Amino acid sequence: MKRIGLMQEFPARAKRQARQAVADRAVEQAEALSVTEQLAVRQVAASAWITLWAAEREQEVLSSQREQSALGIRLAEARLASGVGTAAEALAVQAAGLDLENRIDAARAKVEAARGTLARWLGSDPSEVGTVGVPPDLATLPIDAATLLASVDRQGPLLPWRSREAIAEAELALAAAEKRPDWRLAASYGQRDRSRSDLLMLEISVDLPLFAANRQDRGIAARRAERDAVVASHEEARRMQVEAVHRALAEWNGLKRQVARNEQELLPLAHDRTQAAIAGYGGGGALQPWLDAHRDEIELHIEHTRHVAELGRAWAWLAYLLPIMETLP
Repeated sequence: MKRIGLMQEFPARAKRQARQAVADRAVEQAEALSVTEQLAVRQVAASAWITLWAAEREQEVLSSQREQSALGIRLAEARLASGVGTAAEALAVQAAGLDLENRIDAARAKVEAARGTLARWLGSDPSEVGTVGVPPDLATLPIDAATLLASVDRQGPLLPWRSREAIAEAELALAAAEKRPDWRLAASYGQRDRSRSDLLMLEISVDLPLFAANRQDRGIAARRAERDAVVASHEEARRMQVEAVHRALAEWNGLKRQVARNEQELLPLAHDRTQAAIAGYGGGGALQPWLDAHRDEIELHIEHTRHVAELGRAWAWLAYLLPIMETLP
């Protein structure tokens, strides 16, 4: 006998709707993950740009100290030639100048390393990467602190969690829908030998979800446990994000005050101290006050640029927490 047939399965409406819901929530999760990744890249790229800008600033400031170092060397040589100074003083001044050159070389290496990091995120050649343009105002956030704390659920790290909960809920509904029976329709035609008539068959079958306690109910319990675990993990992630925002705001505010104090008070005082010390040395005073003042001013400039870089990284982390459409004026 030759036989040919067709069969069509008709899942229960609740199952079709649940499967569609799972697929829709999966699409939403993929979109949320994409936005989260974009925000993370923007944060890292902004931080890399600020790190490069701060390194270039450190190199420029240290290079500007060469004039002060050269003046000290000239004064030491003049005092030695006149018999007022000593060879030890001249050597100490030269050593201070060489130490400054070492610091400039270290700053130049930091610039090159930061340029390579930024080039990685921009997809450019490191030799073509620079900090063209005006840096952002690191003392002002594009989003105020109250808005940041009130919008934790919309911030990048938490964006995928809502869709994860929705997927878990949809999978739970799908597991519950497994109790709904499916039915199938089959039709076939059989051609038999001449001694028998041909055969036409129509078959309708329906699933019987028997022994649900050992089958469907277990699946429902498992999906419910997974849903509850996702909800608990979401709440923990939310608490961690709130803590991270509070910590970043505290760090940003503290660094902002330090940077402002350095620029408005400490750096001008250190410069004035160095100028007074070199003037005193040129007038016949001791060398050590100038060496100490010059070294302290250099150390303060290095520490200040480090604070600026840390301030910039804290600013970038906070500035790119929300999708760009929520940060635009």
